[in-house]
Amino acid sequence: MASTVSAYKEKMKEMSMLSLICSCFYSQPHFNNIYKYGDMEVKPINKRASGQSFELILKAPTDLSPDRPQPLASPPKKKDISLDELQKRLEAAEERRKSQEASVLKQLAEKREHEREVLHKALEENNNFSKMAEEKLNYKMEANKENREAYLNALKLRLQEKELHAAEVRRNKELQAKLSG
Repeated sequence: MASTVSAYKEKMKEMSMLSLICSCFYSQPHFNNIYKYGDMEVKPINKRASGQSFELILKAPTDLSPDRPQPLASPPKKKDISLDELQKRLEAAEERRKSQEASVLKQLAEKREHEREVLHKALEENNNFSKMAEEKLNYKMEANKENREAYLNALKLRLQEKELHAAEVRRNKELQAKLSG
């Protein structure tokens, strides 16, 4: 059953799509009642009022028509292989397996070494970045400290100037009070 369905699907793929579509447009059957497509025959059946129907006839695979390719003869028989030949083949296969295994192990070792190098480089870059960030932070803190000290010194100087001015104003008031009094 499965082989019949698969053969049907293959033959439907081989049918000309144009002829299939055209047959849907013409509800009247053509004069040629049987269409042949390789191993398949299509007979139109005019039993539906809504459209056209078809009967598909698949030829049996044992059908030996001249246009059908003949099945291949049985494959040539293999010569008998000696036990020594089998042993040589097994040894060669084992050598190939070992060689492939060694190649894979070598690739894995190279990959691990590359990953270690990449990791080491990333750690170095991270350390360098951390050092640079720390240096910048220290520089800014020193600059801020210097700025604060300069600001405080400027405030002290201004305060001293105001105190001197206030002392001078007091002296002037005392002199005025003595002179007027």
